[in-house]
Amino acid sequence: MPLRSDDWYEGETRNAYIHRGWMRRGAPDSAFEGRPQIAIANTASDLTPCNVHLHEVAKSVRDGVYEAGGIPLELPVVSLGETQVRPTAMLWRNMAAMATEEMLRANPIDGVVLLGGCDKTIPSLLMAACSVGLPAVVIPGGPMLTGTFRGRPMGCGTEVWRLSEEVRAGTITNEEFTDSEKSTVRSKGHCNTMGTASTMGLLAEALGMVLPGTAGIPAPDSRLLQQSHAAGRLAVEMVRADRRPSQILTRAAFHNAIIALAAIGGSTNAVVHLLAIAGRVGVDLTLDDFDRIGSRVPLLVDLQPAGRFLMDDLYRAGGLAAVLNEVKDLLDPAALTVTGRPLVEHLEGAEVWDREVIRKREEPLVAEAGLAILRGNLAPDGAVIKPAAASAHLLQHRGRAVVFDSIEDFHARVDDPDLDVDADSVMVLRGCGPKGYPGMPEVSNMPIPAKLLAQGVRDVVRVCDGRMSGTAYGTVVLHVAPESAAGGPLSLVESGDWIELDVAGRRLTLDVPEDVLAARTASAATIDAYAAPTRGWERLYVDHVMQADTGADLDFLVGSSGSRVTRESH
Repeated sequence: MPLRSDDWYEGETRNAYIHRGWMRRGAPDSAFEGRPQIAIANTASDLTPCNVHLHEVAKSVRDGVYEAGGIPLELPVVSLGETQVRPTAMLWRNMAAMATEEMLRANPIDGVVLLGGCDKTIPSLLMAACSVGLPAVVIPGGPMLTGTFRGRPMGCGTEVWRLSEEVRAGTITNEEFTDSEKSTVRSKGHCNTMGTASTMGLLAEALGMVLPGTAGIPAPDSRLLQQSHAAGRLAVEMVRADRRPSQILTRAAFHNAIIALAAIGGSTNAVVHLLAIAGRVGVDLTLDDFDRIGSRVPLLVDLQPAGRFLMDDLYRAGGLAAVLNEVKDLLDPAALTVTGRPLVEHLEGAEVWDREVIRKREEPLVAEAGLAILRGNLAPDGAVIKPAAASAHLLQHRGRAVVFDSIEDFHARVDDPDLDVDADSVMVLRGCGPKGYPGMPEVSNMPIPAKLLAQGVRDVVRVCDGRMSGTAYGTVVLHVAPESAAGGPLSLVESGDWIELDVAGRRLTLDVPEDVLAARTASAATIDAYAAPTRGWERLYVDHVMQADTGADLDFLVGSSGSRVTRESH
């Protein structure tokens, strides 16, 4: 069949001469004669520590592509290190997706292998692949191995939240806290808890976009390189079969991803990422689908932050296939994978090797573990809570609001001994949504006030229009939409107002009479804390970003432009 790259390389024209001549550099004549050109979109970067090893992965992909008759072409793309970039990696997810899409479209490429790992890299790559529409396969970079500190496993991320609170409570010293830092990252790879990186790698496979059996392989494990080689071969096959993301990422695929999200106890960040990916591929996915499809699914994976174990334990226990096999009857059998075969076919024979890590369906960690979507006058367009990571006694709660107008306001006052807060209070942080920060940072799991830590309190209800790390835990209501900076009701809350949380009833209510609310205006402190950007990406982002309930993509990036380029370069 004709290849897209033939438009660049075929013929005797001056432009074909230029395209071939500058790409030869030792390449054989056959490189331009009907061999699929496969891009290896690589998010490796020294400043994205979780993705540093992807250069090694790319070499195995390259070998597989070449072995299958294709031409491998490594393409560095925008990389976002969750732990490094300020003010938040989420600010650039859409930019990374847009840049990758445009480079794939602009170049003589027939298919692409997408190498990601750290939180925003896999979502941005998938968004790009959907919008350009070329055959694509994802290789998740995999989690790091488990480190230990004083004989105790270190859950990357989760232990940071726990130990930092213990320092503030005075139960461990700063020296002990710093000493534990050396044990956090034992090997190459992304976070080893069920954080966002682990979640999105596994969900990419549940969506059908990963060679089955690849997601969750620890980064140092040689089997990752073996699967990467196979994925390189597969990319060539996909081009020849004209197998594209639109054939794989159907509504059935998103149904399966939501089931998987609940069964693994995945990150709340998956909501905004799946919504954004669906928007690019034209699937009408809504916030309510997460509740409707996934809320009654049992949590089967006993991993931090909801449980005890870590990602290399999940892999040795049977991995994603073993988990999905436990809930196979809930999956949509119509959903295909990059292999061209249904996902459910790849689950046949998958066994659980450790029932402590992967529970029986009849003996789950949490009986109904899916994310709960809350609505009410405080979140008209919805908010998200992860019951599996919350305190059971707080899932139905009524308390007085303690309001913080920005993250700076929070840091300035949270440990003030005169702060009017108790164990029944509802901490409210606003100004942290897509527009208001900008970029929707992971700050919703606010640290507990020092005076409460001293009393032994380790969780209170928290409400925010931002996000939280998938490695975090607590009774946290997040992604409140509309956000305060977009005129949402969160901007009208005052300290002392009564707020009611009813997870079973799916309600988040501000108990203030409507006429009183109608007379209020947005907090001046919140407005003062928000300085609208005047130039660059931040200006473009704020002007066009949508709200969390639709995936926080830019309005003009929803959908696709395809892969066709009609004009030549010379």
